[in-house]
Amino acid sequence: MKLGAFSMSLNVKDLQISKVFYEKLGFKALGGNEEMNYLVMKNENAIIGLFQGMFEDNILTFNPGWDENAQTLENYNDVREIEKSLKESDIVLEQEVKKETQGPGSLIVKDPDGNVILIDQHI
Repeated sequence: MKLGAFSMSLNVKDLQISKVFYEKLGFKALGGNEEMNYLVMKNENAIIGLFQGMFEDNILTFNPGWDENAQTLENYNDVREIEKSLKESDIVLEQEVKKETQGPGSLIVKDPDGNVILIDQHI
């Protein structure tokens, strides 16, 4: 199963303070919208998303169809294929992909310890 680019989505209290902190660790802005309270940052192959006021817990995030530079991959598993495979493996979904859709879509599962995993396809 190809899950695509991996990043850690962090719930931050103050986007600007967190941005400055991660810049000091060598991260640079890759995308996002600071006016909408989120920013994606990268340091080599490490990717983090900083999100102020959007969710409670930190989230493991995978983006099917994208590499670590948000470039479209030629070969990838569509999020609907991933959902089907997870269900066949008896993994309970917290949120399913919207039915009868194509292109962008997302699903959410939790690991055995309650960590949230978001599989979020943008293409």
